[in-house]
Amino acid sequence: QVQLVESGGGLVQAGGSLRLSCAASGSIFVINRMGWYRQAPGKQRELVAAVTSGDSTNYADSVKGRFTISRDNAKNTVYLQMDSLKPEDTAVYSCFAWVSNKGGYEYSYWGQGTQVTVSS
Repeated sequence: QVQLVESGGGLVQAGGSLRLSCAASGSIFVINRMGWYRQAPGKQRELVAAVTSGDSTNYADSVKGRFTISRDNAKNTVYLQMDSLKPEDTAVYSCFAWVSNKGGYEYSYWGQGTQVTVSS
C-alpha cells in the first residue's frame, strides 16, 4: 500500500504564488509517473501537470509558462510551483502516483486533495 500526503494549498491573491508538495510512502519500488489533477466546482477534472521517472513533463495548456512540476526521487516527492495564479486556477488539487511494486505490477494512488483558492 502507498500513501500520498499533500501540503501547500491555501488562499492567495491573483498574481501570487503557491507551492504544492506531495510525498509518497509505503510499498514503493518505482514511481513511474506522478503529478496533479484539479477539479473546480461544476467542471470536469483535468490533468494539471505530470512528471515521469525519466523527468519527462507535460502540462495543461492553461498552466504552461506559469506552473512548474518537479520531483525529488530520493524523497519520493513531487512539487508543483504555481506562479501568476489566476482566479480560474481555483480548484481542489489532487496528487496522483503510478507506482510499480517489485512484482512489476503498477497501481495508481491518490492523495486526499488540497484546496487552492485564488481571489481576484
